[in-house]
Amino acid sequence: MTQLTLYNTRTRAKEVFTPIDPANVRAYLCGPTVYDRAHIGNARNVVMFDILIRLLRRLYPKVTYVRNITDIDDKINNRAKERGLPIEQVTEGPIRWYHEDMGALYALPPDIEPRATEHLPEIIAIIERLIANGHAYVAEGHVLFSVASDPDYGKFSGRTPDELIAGARVDVAPYKRDAGDFVLWKPSTPDLPGWDSPWGRGRPGWHIECSAMSWKHLGTDFDIHGGGDDLIFPHHENEIAQSCCAFPGSHFAKTWVHNRMLLVNGEKMSKSLGNFKVLNDVLQTAPGEAVRLLLMRSHYRSTLDFSDAGLVEARKELDRFYRALEAHPGVKAASEVPECVLEPLLDDLNTPGALSGVHGLADAALAGDASAAAAMLAAGHVLGLLNVSPAEWFAGDIPAEVQDLAAQRVEARKRKDFAESDRLRDAIAALGYAVEDGPGGTYKLRKS
Repeated sequence: MTQLTLYNTRTRAKEVFTPIDPANVRAYLCGPTVYDRAHIGNARNVVMFDILIRLLRRLYPKVTYVRNITDIDDKINNRAKERGLPIEQVTEGPIRWYHEDMGALYALPPDIEPRATEHLPEIIAIIERLIANGHAYVAEGHVLFSVASDPDYGKFSGRTPDELIAGARVDVAPYKRDAGDFVLWKPSTPDLPGWDSPWGRGRPGWHIECSAMSWKHLGTDFDIHGGGDDLIFPHHENEIAQSCCAFPGSHFAKTWVHNRMLLVNGEKMSKSLGNFKVLNDVLQTAPGEAVRLLLMRSHYRSTLDFSDAGLVEARKELDRFYRALEAHPGVKAASEVPECVLEPLLDDLNTPGALSGVHGLADAALAGDASAAAAMLAAGHVLGLLNVSPAEWFAGDIPAEVQDLAAQRVEARKRKDFAESDRLRDAIAALGYAVEDGPGGTYKLRKS
């Protein structure tokens, strides 16, 4: 397979990806609403899109990757009220944490990371266009999108009019022309953040923020829009409606890529069930690469079950990969991604198939094939794996107590105190680790 195919939510079919401009592929991912720590569901979304971006950069000369930050939101306002702080101080920590956590997963930073607070002129401009085009109206200080004005509304999510209203989670207010009409702009009371607009002091609705940021940085038409499948309705349905109606003749995003939800131990993640997994808490117990590998062990359009047992298995897989690399010290990455990894990825990001290819390469590398180790590293570049040396990987996975005993054993060997050296080796073994001696007083530690 030489072409990339992706499942397009808009057409409900796998399609050959054909960029609007092959010289610059443009992609947008819905980013975080920054009022708290990211959870592992957020991480799956970012990791899968990261693999897509890495793959696109192998195929095309330029890729512009935009991932927004939603820093205007009622949840942020509520948190600011609770703490008696301005919203800038509420969002500062979560933005920093988000960057740190995604960095720990080896997710590449976006080329552009726009914030909603920096795009009020674009938000207001789109709303003005919608009013002028007859797709929005002003009512009691609010500006609302008229769903009845858009004959295509509902086609993206495939919902009937009744289902649209039932699932919209919108307020049924007397000033609305239709129960499904959604807010583009709403007034702010003096105790809430607000910005001046032609309709008075207020703040934008959530959906219009993404339309404005993608328009500013990618144009009216761009190649790929990503997000979790929980955003298909109402968020992405509304983005399409307001963007296409504001710019007649545009199609907004050409290809829509949505990942499925994530379960925890077979159940939907929920604070009420006590299985809510904050990403940073998970990263305190496992290396970021292991979390990343677990997130790609299921196809992005399949439900992923995140469990402690699965995380242990992911670490074991990585142990095996790094042992295969360890057998070929100094090996450099091959220039091309091996076909056994590239072909599955080109087929709608089949990450389980790609990982199977890496295991085959590890078999060959462990059997002495240095070219297979070089191919593994090239595969790692596109998968975001194998980012450290084998020595760093195994050292990072070994308790400080074991590393201290190994260092004491080196000193004992230097003194030619072999009885002490043997005692320390046994102490290391009792803790579940093995030490392998190398030339010049060097050694390797690994789980036994």
